[in-house]
Amino acid sequence: MTTHETNPVFTQGHYCMQALDESALTHVATYFRALSEPTRLRILNTLRDGEKNVSQITELTGCGQANVSKHLALLFEAGLVTRSAQGTAVFYGIADAATFELCDIVCGNVARIVERQFASANALKKQLGKIGKA
Repeated sequence: MTTHETNPVFTQGHYCMQALDESALTHVATYFRALSEPTRLRILNTLRDGEKNVSQITELTGCGQANVSKHLALLFEAGLVTRSAQGTAVFYGIADAATFELCDIVCGNVARIVERQFASANALKKQLGKIGKA
């Protein structure tokens, strides 16, 4: 048996959040906190097609170099990006492609939530319109 097969936190090929202790949940929250800022999400999007240096990321995001560097440091500290020196430049890459999968899943969920809210708002408008005509 492998470690994962005997670990109650790891079932059916996935880690189960409900089985995590406070320390592990804190790490999960830190991961999500790193993803909770739009600039960091834009930075991650620039890395979808490969490693980039700070200048390239700055140009692609339209953010200032100091701002990009600050966010890259946080993403690196959270384990979301890798950092490697190539000559005098430092290049950043995505640490795990599953991060993009997670972000795409969340984007789909957000789109469905917005659609439901829009449908609810339209239904309410129709009801209010009927009341106003009565």
